[in-house]
Amino acid sequence: MGTACASSPVPPPTEVIVAALLDAVEAGYRHFDTAAVYRTEEEVGRAVAEAVEKGLVGSRDEFFITSKVWCADLHVDSVVPALTNTLRVSMKKSPLGFAKEDIVEFDMRGTWAAMEDCFRLGLCKSIGVSNYGPAKLHQLLQHATIPPAVNQVGLFPPCRHRYPCG
Repeated sequence: MGTACASSPVPPPTEVIVAALLDAVEAGYRHFDTAAVYRTEEEVGRAVAEAVEKGLVGSRDEFFITSKVWCADLHVDSVVPALTNTLRVSMKKSPLGFAKEDIVEFDMRGTWAAMEDCFRLGLCKSIGVSNYGPAKLHQLLQHATIPPAVNQVGLFPPCRHRYPCG
């Protein structure tokens, strides 16, 4: 279940989001998709903890939580700290948009190596990518020692992927 509130200038109150997530757990949802930029990591963490506390699930292990490293953190020295912040359920206030001059070259090899470090350190159960086209996946697999467990691709009316692309 997606938890993005980014399209809302003011996200709903924490209690509303947590209650909605608990309703989803009661309905059988176990996969929640979040990201620091969605501004819902804290709420997902609270809902998971409450679901366990209330006996809606047996343990945290019943959940599959997906989060993403924001593009500003796709640097070798930023990946582990970004994931550490996610695991602490701390929030970074950052706008969704960015200026053209803020875009820097993406070090796929170094960033993926840092993601592999997160896995080896036990900070996450699996690592993956988001919205990678066939060419970009092929490029990644040329140097990955741990292949991505998933390529999460968002598809909804305003977001259509046209392949082949990077």
